[in-house]
Amino acid sequence: MTSRSRLERVGHALVQTGAWPGRAAAWLLLPMIALVLVAVIGSLMHVGQIATWQTDLPLFGTELTLTGLAELQWHLLAIIIMLGMSYALARDQHVRVDLVYDKLSTRGRAVLDLLADVIFLLPFCVIIGWLSLSFVEFSFNTGERSDYGGLTDRYLIKAFLPLGFVFLGITGIGRILIHLGRIFSPTPADHPEHEDRNG
Repeated sequence: MTSRSRLERVGHALVQTGAWPGRAAAWLLLPMIALVLVAVIGSLMHVGQIATWQTDLPLFGTELTLTGLAELQWHLLAIIIMLGMSYALARDQHVRVDLVYDKLSTRGRAVLDLLADVIFLLPFCVIIGWLSLSFVEFSFNTGERSDYGGLTDRYLIKAFLPLGFVFLGITGIGRILIHLGRIFSPTPADHPEHEDRNG
């Protein structure tokens, strides 16, 4: 086992670590679909308040309203997107301009991906992730909640913004290690492209 192959093994482990939350978040599509159905039926029946309780629950407060269900749909979508970014990157399903990329060799693609991840991806994750912390902190300190009788504790949802960029950054670091292993490999042809999609 050469040092380069170990480098790629570590890279693949990091990519898989960054991708698993997105894979798990995909299951949120099922409750989101159910929420849409309940919201539509509730709207047709002119239901405003669905349930109330005494204990103050995180995100819901002391009641569940039709407005809260509508907002919860968007919150679940936001979680899916924020955690799904790293999964899409790990599966190599992100947006890319293939005009030049398709004409490059395996090593050339690795060089281009390395430069893109180092110059664009990681700085983007650091900057946006860092700036989003104050966004979450402000929401927590002000007790931000819905203005229309919907959900409370919006900081819980906004916390997925920096969290999503943490996982995206982990995936990016893993990709960088994989690219380095492929660039310095004496036999780059031994690394088929579909390996990127195993994350």
